[in-house]
Amino acid sequence: MEYTADSAAVSHVGKVRSNNQDSAYIGNHLFVVADGMGGHAGGDVASAIALQRILKADTEYSTIEEAQSALQSAIAAANGELAETVFEHPELTGMGTTVDAISIVGDQVVIAHIGDSRIYLYRDGELSQITTDHTFVQRLVDSGRITPDEARVHPRRSVLMRVLGDVDSAPEVDTFAMTTKPGDRWLLCSDGLSDFVDDADIEKILAERVSAKATGDRLVKLTLDHGAPDNVTAVILDIGETLPERKPVIVGSASKPLSFSEVAPKQRTGLIPAMLHSVRPSPANPSHFESDAEDYLEELIEEDARRAKRRRLAWLAGIVVIILAIGLALLGAYSWTQTRYYLGSDDDTVVIFQGIQQSVGPISLSSEFEDTGIPLSLLNVYDRQRIEQTVGPEGLAEIRETVERIKSRSGLGGGS
Repeated sequence: MEYTADSAAVSHVGKVRSNNQDSAYIGNHLFVVADGMGGHAGGDVASAIALQRILKADTEYSTIEEAQSALQSAIAAANGELAETVFEHPELTGMGTTVDAISIVGDQVVIAHIGDSRIYLYRDGELSQITTDHTFVQRLVDSGRITPDEARVHPRRSVLMRVLGDVDSAPEVDTFAMTTKPGDRWLLCSDGLSDFVDDADIEKILAERVSAKATGDRLVKLTLDHGAPDNVTAVILDIGETLPERKPVIVGSASKPLSFSEVAPKQRTGLIPAMLHSVRPSPANPSHFESDAEDYLEELIEEDARRAKRRRLAWLAGIVVIILAIGLALLGAYSWTQTRYYLGSDDDTVVIFQGIQQSVGPISLSSEFEDTGIPLSLLNVYDRQRIEQTVGPEGLAEIRETVERIKSRSGLGGGS
């Protein structure tokens, strides 16, 4: 089967955000996704500046080492430009951006990654996540403290440990090379997609083998169907037999002129719109970077440990309260049964029993209270049948009145 090279970039603001802080680029040799953050217009500016600087590395390289060095230099330069921008515009302090990039060199690709945007590879019917998120929860997953499923709904899932921006003059960027081949489908995406579309659904869409543009559109539509509380961006790269020339495309915030004056208003999420979409782990807090990452990581780990301890104590306290409540309820019920009495027999005489003729497991709720001394042999047929089937339960006074009537009918004296 002959595979045709194809690529596309699709970006959508989503259903909650008022502005798109994602940027993406597809060129002849370079493909990039950047997800900005920082509040107000900072995220827009961060991803746009980074992408505009990195796309200058879109050229043909003769070796993997040359491409890797160029990509690292471009990302470092982008980080420097972000720091300079913050110096000139202090209101943008704290802005940053993730970056995922692929540079094609013959039958290999050079990958650069920082943040929580992702790169996936669909090859031979199987989807693989190539990059590892630089997030606090991923650290917890890697250390075995939580599972990947728990990470998807963890309250700290939006905390990034690595990012481009004015927060770190020399950020650590993952760079490595991989072999690629015709038929491979590469997906670069912001967390607005990967957080709300399961890997299994991503795999199904990539497996359909429609055009790169149609594939990107379907991924974005599925994200929108799931509520899309964040911006969503996808770059699809299909590896073919040859690498044709193509017109570069920029989407997202980098496709517009830079603006340092816009301030994006906060959006409110209405209850009714939220109910119309599938329940997904929506980001309660926007993605943000924490300086002094290692210290912060230890602090959060300790905080999570304290929370876990408090949860265990609360759980144990709840169990104790439930047990006490059940115990008190049982005690109250048992106490009530001991105010009831009924008539029965011990094979020879009529006996007053205290309690009710029931058992809870091996525990009987009644006991012999008083032997009346009335022989069963002296009872008429009616009274004997009643005693054998038991009479009551009633109050003690009512039971004693019944005993007196039985005595009278048996010729043993007593009231009428």
